[in-house]
Amino acid sequence: MSTAEKHGNPEIKPFWPPLAAGIALGLVLLLTFVLSAHGLGASGAATDVVAGAGLTLAPEATRANGYLGPMVADGSPIGSWMTWEILGVAIGALVAAFTAGRFRVQLDGARSVGTSKRLITTLGGGFLAGFGARIAGGCTSGLGLSGAAALGISAFVFLALFFAAGMIVSRLVKGV
Repeated sequence: MSTAEKHGNPEIKPFWPPLAAGIALGLVLLLTFVLSAHGLGASGAATDVVAGAGLTLAPEATRANGYLGPMVADGSPIGSWMTWEILGVAIGALVAAFTAGRFRVQLDGARSVGTSKRLITTLGGGFLAGFGARIAGGCTSGLGLSGAAALGISAFVFLALFFAAGMIVSRLVKGV
């Protein structure tokens, strides 16, 4: 037992080396294509939950909606493969954080910016990212990982623009 464990603090395990993590992610992506005929993706799960909630709360309006209607034509999409994938990612992340001794709740940047401003900008950025993912037809994992693995031209255009926008925004909000 280490000194940290004797004093009630779990030992923090190191992160995986980037090469090993990249190879593991590539194998997971390959397995998802082989086992489910789908790639990785995340943003569609939120849309599935919204469509499923709409089907429960306002079924006629949801069925008549041009965007959500096709998603609920065969019933509630909440049980889709993507919803299960995101649930598995969340559970896996919690288990990994706990076993590595890295779980903690924190709000980065709250001291320099202020808690309320940081929460508002974080939620606003998340909303814009989600909106952009729906317009683009996928998120970084869906378009970037799965699309690039399938050699989709749109994936490479997306990745180039994603990184360029990230570099520009990082310069605009440096220190935030």
